This record gives sequence, C-alpha cells and structure tokens, in this order.
Amino acid sequence: MLKSVNQWCFPEGTSLDRLFDVSREAGYDAVELNVNPPGSAGLTMETTPAEADAIARQAAARGLKLRSVSTSLLWRHPLSSEDADVRAQGRRIVVKQLELAERLGADTVLVVPGAVTPTAPYDECYDRSLEELKKLVPEAEKRGVRIGIENVWNKFLLSPLEMRSFVDELASPYAGVYFDVGNILAYGFPQQWIRILGRRIFKIHVKDFKTAVGNGGGFVPLLAGDVNWPEVAAALRDIGYDDTLTAEIGIYGADPLQAVYDTARQLDVIIRGVRTV
Repeated sequence: MLKSVNQWCFPEGTSLDRLFDVSREAGYDAVELNVNPPGSAGLTMETTPAEADAIARQAAARGLKLRSVSTSLLWRHPLSSEDADVRAQGRRIVVKQLELAERLGADTVLVVPGAVTPTAPYDECYDRSLEELKKLVPEAEKRGVRIGIENVWNKFLLSPLEMRSFVDELASPYAGVYFDVGNILAYGFPQQWIRILGRRIFKIHVKDFKTAVGNGGGFVPLLAGDVNWPEVAAALRDIGYDDTLTAEIGIYGADPLQAVYDTARQLDVIIRGVRTV
C-alpha cells in the first residue's frame, strides 16, 4: 500500500511547491489534491488543462503520485438538493474533478453523494443523488476516471449493505466507494465495511476517532483513537487492496506541518502491521 496525504492536512494557502517538498521529505508516495474555491492554492474550478499539466509535472519532479482528487464544494452544491440548479452545479463540479483527474493522471475522484437534511428526506436524497450520479457515470467512463463515493457524516448510506446496493445500482466499473476508516467508527466497524464492500472500494481515507467523544472533537492522530488498525489492515489485505492510504488529519496548533511528518510515520506502522505487546 502507498502512503498518501490530503492537501487539507496543510495550512490553508500552502503553495503546491511547498506542499510537494514537505510531502516528499516526510516520505509520502502520493498526494491527494482538492478542487478548492477560486483563489485557493492548487486546483480550482478555473484551473485550465495546461495548468493541470504543470501541476502534474511539479509532483512528478518530486517523485510523487497524484492518485485521486477530492473537493469540499459538493457540500454547498449537493447532488441530492431539491433545487435542480444546485444539482446542476454539483454535476459541473464532479465533471471538473474528472477533467482535472484525467490531466493529472489520477484514477479516482472523491464524491460526497448528498446529505439528508430537513428539506432532503432520506428517500429523496437516495433517489436524487442516484439519478445525478447515473448522469455522471458516462463522463467517468469516457475519461477513464472512477467515481469513489465517500462515507461521511451526512446521515446517508449508513449501512455497508445499503452502500453496496447503492453502488451496484450505478452498474459501472467506474462507480465505487472511497472508504473513510475514521468516519465510519461513529456507527460501524471499518473492517466489516471493508470486507462487505470488497472490490467496490477504490480508495481509502484514514483518520482516527475516539467514540466516547462522539462529535468532531473526537478525531485524533492515527493510532490514538479507537480504530482497530490490525483488523483494518487485515481486512484490506483480504480484499487485495494495495493502493493509497490517504491521511486526512487535523493540523497541530503549535507546529502545523509536524502533523504531516508524524502521520507519515504512523502510516508506516499501520501498513507493516500494528505491533502488539
């Protein structure tokens, strides 16, 4: 498996040159970039093909892979919205992710499929997000880039069986799961989800979580929470997963970049197997 780090693990505004240099120095194999709001460092909705090509060269010059592309923009433009214009903008965001991923040589984009809200009931969220993703699958197939649906705290797709059925309804090898180990701990066991979803898992996000806290304050550095890492690693081996483990962790207040270095070492421990006393 490959060690990877998400751009969000760096202070906002960190230049890509600095981000790539630190990632290389820390020992990562890959970096996950995000499609960010206009004016941000790195990829945005305005990034041109030529600019994306230049970013790919920046990473390659440091020996870093760009294996996936994420975004936070879908939280503001969910594919499950009751507003057709909002859904259309959500589709445009995913199309941009796919375009940029193709230019960067990344094989997967991370997509939050929607969110259950007071105005988006669960069944309507399911139907609308599924309909929108079906419109996007042909674009993914055309570009040879996969759509990985992430499990997040969106009150949606709360069972591995439901996630499996949702993905299978899309009926394409370019539609699967971007599985977040830490996010699932609030209501499930990651090793069970991994084995149930199996080959549908395209990519893995790693973070750790203290279930006793029960809210966003419960996210902690890798190996410091309640994730059973030996079981998670065993489950990943069982399904034949050998791609990126991408860290998505918080930034230290006193020394923001130190979290990037510490996480690289923690990923080493997870990949080689957590030691037991």
